[in-house]
Amino acid sequence: MTVTHTLKTPVSHNGVTYEELTFRKPRTGDLVLMDEFKGEMAKTLALLASISDVPYPAFKMIELDDFQELQLKIAPLMGNSPAATVGPTS
Repeated sequence: MTVTHTLKTPVSHNGVTYEELTFRKPRTGDLVLMDEFKGEMAKTLALLASISDVPYPAFKMIELDDFQELQLKIAPLMGNSPAATVGPTS
């Protein structure tokens, strides 16, 4: 299972522009990689960079609105339910 997110604001790093990110389900090695980073946000960014095959420095350049949207989109990959909708559900 993969999830693709098109960035509203593409990011560039080392001559490569990232406009669309495709995320896969995390593997145990991705979790081990997180241990190399200090701080919860740095660990989260490292995990997401790893499961999207985007270099960590490039992933850190993603604007906050894109980051918030992609977090909602990839929630099922992370073992989380999608975000609840606002309003009545009847």
